[in-house]
Amino acid sequence: MKSIDRYMARLIAVPLFSTLVIAAMLLVLDRMLRLFDFVASEGGPVSVVWRMLANLLPEYLGLGIPIGLMLGVLLAFRKLATTSELDVLRGVGMSYGRLLRTPYLYAIALALLNLTIVGFVQPWARYNYEGLRFELRSGALGASIKIGEFTNLGNRMTLRIEESHKGGAELSGIFVRVAPPKGGWVAATAERGQFLATDDPNTIIFRLTNGTLLHDQPGFRAPRVLSFTSHDLPIDLPKFGNFRARGGRDLERTLPELAIIGRDKGQPAETRASARANFHFRLVEVATMFLLPMLALALGVPPKRSNSALGVFLSIVMIVTYHKVNEYAEAFGSLGRIDPLIALWGPFLIFAGLVFWMYYTIAYVPGGQPIGALEKAFDKGLKALMSRLPGRRRKRGAAA
Repeated sequence: MKSIDRYMARLIAVPLFSTLVIAAMLLVLDRMLRLFDFVASEGGPVSVVWRMLANLLPEYLGLGIPIGLMLGVLLAFRKLATTSELDVLRGVGMSYGRLLRTPYLYAIALALLNLTIVGFVQPWARYNYEGLRFELRSGALGASIKIGEFTNLGNRMTLRIEESHKGGAELSGIFVRVAPPKGGWVAATAERGQFLATDDPNTIIFRLTNGTLLHDQPGFRAPRVLSFTSHDLPIDLPKFGNFRARGGRDLERTLPELAIIGRDKGQPAETRASARANFHFRLVEVATMFLLPMLALALGVPPKRSNSALGVFLSIVMIVTYHKVNEYAEAFGSLGRIDPLIALWGPFLIFAGLVFWMYYTIAYVPGGQPIGALEKAFDKGLKALMSRLPGRRRKRGAAA
């Protein structure tokens, strides 16, 4: 790489990776609070929150990588323009096409990474995330026993504990009721209790101390009552159903799997349309990344004698809006009312045409500025707003 390429690589790297990390952290923090509430309400271990967040990270990277690339390239060109370095480079014969060489190296590498994430990693991560949600709701992850509340462990056992000490090693104020598979029931109250493991992983022993036990089953005239100083109550752990196979949703299918389903004439028309729509949605999102360096250049270079940051704001608006248009086109194409190829690649061609026009204007039209009119309107509006602020009016009155 030449020195200018290395310089551009450094300018792009800092805002690119900073934006990527910040975006991922914001999305993770937003979901983390909801996951903590969900896990707490289901009585699961806190450690499962980190496993669920790890499985959501590929989805967040799929959204954050294009934004990071866009802002990284845009802020690099904005720095070159505001420090007059861009004028020097242009003055020595450096074209915009030459300056885009390093941004496109970033774009190619990140597009391949994003294709791997959305095409292969994200489906498996999404499936693992849904599997953890299923295990939490079914109790397969080991639901915690809430102190002072009746807790159902499976369909045959109800337990209530008044106090817990030493991380659950010492329990007191115990009520337990078990319904054996053969019928009847066993209920007991005890001052203290302790769970003990056995050689059978499907059975545990609940050792009760100083209590009373009631046992009833078909054939008994009345429940039998027993007072004890120590009693071992065997408890069969509930059996949980298996989670469904992967592929119940389009989000859980890889790109090759979506392509196979989309071409399978034996599948229902709605299933084929949905698979094709999701397939083209992922490809369009990756293909859009090759337009971002040109768009970033067009929006990152402000007009002469202007430090307006309108381009930064407009870039985020354009990416988010286009992403939402793609989501709507995917939903519309999955209904089968319009071919997914047209529904998703049509807006892409329109967006690409807009980007090429903006790039051509700034690169080949003398003095061209694709958002020049917006910049002027933005500056006038900002000056009008600042002039009407209370502090500014008092300063004008004092000066008069």
